[in-house]
Amino acid sequence: MKKLLNRIIPKVYGNYFNAMVFFSNKRIMEKAFLLFCTPRKGRVLKEQRSFLENAKDDILELPDLSLQVYRWQGDGPTILLMHGWESNTFRWRNLIPVLRKEGYNIVAFDAPAHGNSGGSVLHAPLYADSAQKVIDTYDPKYIIGHSLGGMTMLYNQYKYKNDNIQKMVSLGAPSELSDFMKQYQNILGLNKKLMDGLEDYFVSTFKFGFSDFSTPKFVRQISKKGLLIHDELDAIAPIRCSEQVHANWEDSVFIKTRGLGHSLHQDKVRNQIVEFLRS
Repeated sequence: MKKLLNRIIPKVYGNYFNAMVFFSNKRIMEKAFLLFCTPRKGRVLKEQRSFLENAKDDILELPDLSLQVYRWQGDGPTILLMHGWESNTFRWRNLIPVLRKEGYNIVAFDAPAHGNSGGSVLHAPLYADSAQKVIDTYDPKYIIGHSLGGMTMLYNQYKYKNDNIQKMVSLGAPSELSDFMKQYQNILGLNKKLMDGLEDYFVSTFKFGFSDFSTPKFVRQISKKGLLIHDELDAIAPIRCSEQVHANWEDSVFIKTRGLGHSLHQDKVRNQIVEFLRS
């Protein structure tokens, strides 16, 4: 029954948006955008609480939301960790002990509408601005981002050009907003008029269209050292995403894995990250 509802409910939304776009264009675009940006999960689960509670640090304030920051103190350079969509800082539970053994000062935060942070929506511009608040506060030298966190990490560097950032690690990250929008269109069955209006909404709100938000384009202006790790069988973000980024990122290393999935939690991946940060 749950699987059936998961198939039916998006189509109900899609039919509603497709019909109402002819009567209330601006309002429907806002609703379609909010649905696109609203996570269904990612808040802290009961079994995640103890790990996160012990590391809580500052709460940083942005307009209309607060960001929960976590820190595992060390004497070495500061590393910032950025999780993906419908996740939270707990996703780094296996990497953090490895980084602590290396002596790094580790900082992470829950993205808006995720974990213990405030807000009800998340999109890349908001995530990038949130990351910048953390960067300004903690001055990391390295950033590691998974999935949407990796994509946003690159957009943040493109937008803000933080001089103190030296290395960035991207794990299983998507690369094109247009891919997300095509998937959204297919899931809800949205018509062309709705999608054209939604793109206009992006342009008026964020000053970029679907095809403009592209990390392969962004990295052409990034001179930092980068490591890209992506699994050939990733069912969430196709490996071509990292292939395209690597092709345009002059000082990057690209490692393909096979059979490790989208999450990339394995010891092999953690060792590759540590080796890159040491080099």
